[in-house]
Amino acid sequence: MNSDMGEAFGLHTFGNDPALMSLIDVANVACGFHSGDPGTMDATVALAQQHGVRVGAHPGLPDLVGFGRREMKLTPDEVESLIRYQVGALAGFLRKYDLPLNHIKPHGSLYGMLARDEALMLGAVKVARDFGVPVFGIAGSAHQRVAEREGVEFVGELYVDLDYNADGGLIILRQPHETNIVAASERARRALDTGTILAIDGTELPISFGSICVHSDTPNAVEVATAVRAVVDG
Repeated sequence: MNSDMGEAFGLHTFGNDPALMSLIDVANVACGFHSGDPGTMDATVALAQQHGVRVGAHPGLPDLVGFGRREMKLTPDEVESLIRYQVGALAGFLRKYDLPLNHIKPHGSLYGMLARDEALMLGAVKVARDFGVPVFGIAGSAHQRVAEREGVEFVGELYVDLDYNADGGLIILRQPHETNIVAASERARRALDTGTILAIDGTELPISFGSICVHSDTPNAVEVATAVRAVVDG
């Protein structure tokens, strides 16, 4: 299980990182562009170390006001540079706590942009290759195609607190909403048992994944993560 962490600024905190950190295996730590300041990155990496949680970079678009959930027009070189910059920042804190970088997982609209555009995704893959880490993303999308083409390990994700459209794409909302715990548990169970999930219109979709994501900023994130953890461990 993985969760997006460190999405806060100083006194302005979001999500429930301390409680979630005891339930997950991997933390995707915000690197400052969509959220996360240096102090927050430091504290989040320290918390992960205390709980034995692996840490990956969660780079986003440079859009603090929109929390990285508004698309931008970028070139492949710009994508590579903004991801490299953010991963480098997190790597400094990982070195402080003697932890390795585990992976790279783009955030929000950047995640969606890279899933659809192989040229943009190549920028992200170049950084992952240089750091020798996998990329987390959507199986069957440009995330996977480019990573595998370039010899970079890919880890597919299953989302239990976001809806999927009939094409297998994620429906990303600007504001987080409370997640139906029963539905989240059932999606995880169905995916593990049958390798399929249901889209928002009822379409059955095949799903290939190596990690389950539970977002930290939904109102009942801890309850959702607890329920899904029980399914995974059961």
